[in-house]
Amino acid sequence: MHTEQLSPRYADIDLWPPADVLDAMIEGQLSSVAAVRGARSAIEQAALAIEARLRKQGRLIYVGAGTSGRLAVQDGAELMPTFSWPAERLLLLLAGGDAAMTQAIEGAEDDIARATELIAEHDIGRDDVLIGVAASGTTPFTLTCLLEAGRRGALTVGIANNPDTPLLTGADHPIYLATGPEPIAGSTRMNAGTAQRITLNLLSTLVMIRLGRIYRGMMVEVQACNAKLALRRERMVAHLTGQSEEPVREALRQADGSVKLAVLLLQGYQLSEAQSALDGVGGRLRAALDHLAKRGAPNLEVAKSDG
Repeated sequence: MHTEQLSPRYADIDLWPPADVLDAMIEGQLSSVAAVRGARSAIEQAALAIEARLRKQGRLIYVGAGTSGRLAVQDGAELMPTFSWPAERLLLLLAGGDAAMTQAIEGAEDDIARATELIAEHDIGRDDVLIGVAASGTTPFTLTCLLEAGRRGALTVGIANNPDTPLLTGADHPIYLATGPEPIAGSTRMNAGTAQRITLNLLSTLVMIRLGRIYRGMMVEVQACNAKLALRRERMVAHLTGQSEEPVREALRQADGSVKLAVLLLQGYQLSEAQSALDGVGGRLRAALDHLAKRGAPNLEVAKSDG
C-alpha cells in the first residue's frame, strides 16, 4: 500500500536540520491539498447523492477506526452546532467506541462482528447515508460497516488513500485521495489524515449548503451555545435585514433563536406564515423568501432583491 511505503527521500529525516524537516512536512501537507483537488469530481458527485438521500429524512453515518475514525467523528460532531443538524439524524461509529477517541483500543479495527452488530442495532437502511474513512482502504471494521449498510440499501461513500482497495470498490461513491508515501512511513495522521480532513470538510459543507443551511455565505442554522455565537446570530439577522439591535433581539426571541424565522419576521411576515413557508421549501431561507414574495407578501422588493 502506498501509505505504508518507506520513501527513500525521507530515510534520514531524523538527521536533518529542524527547518528542513518542517519544510518537507509542509510540502507533504500541500501535496494533500493537491490530492483533494484531484478528487473534486468524486466529492461533488458524492455530495449530490448524499443531498438527495438526506432530503428523504435519512440519517448521516460516519464510520472509521483509529486516526481516520477520529477525523470522521470530528467532522460529524461539528455538524450539530454549526448547521443545527439533528442529533437523531447523525450516527458516529468509531471502532472501539467513545474511548477510542483518546486511546488505542486493541483489536477494535479488526472487530468485524461488532461492525455487523452496529449496523443491525441502528437499523441502517435505504434512507441513510454511510461515509466510511480508512487510509488503507482495507480496515475490517470500517469495510464491514460499509458493506453491511450497502447490503441493507444505504448509500455508501468510501474515502481511502490507496487505490483499488475494498473500501473504494465496495462503495457507491468512492473517493480516492492519492497522497502517496508519508514522510514517516505509515504515519497516516500526516498527509493522508490532512487529505481526509479536508475532504470530509468539503463534502459535509457542500451537502449542508445544498440542503439550505447556508444563506448568503452565513451559517443561518448556527446554534448559539455561547455568548460569541449568540452575538454572531444577532449580527447575521441585522446584516440580512438592515434592522437595529433592539428589533433584531425581539425577532430572535419570538423566533426562539431561529435566524431564518427572525429574518422573515423582520420582513413583515407572521410567525406561522414564516414557519409554514420554510417548512414548505425544506428550510431554505432563499426559497422561502421567493415563495412569500410571489404571494405578494410584505416587503416584496426586499425579498425579490435577494434572488
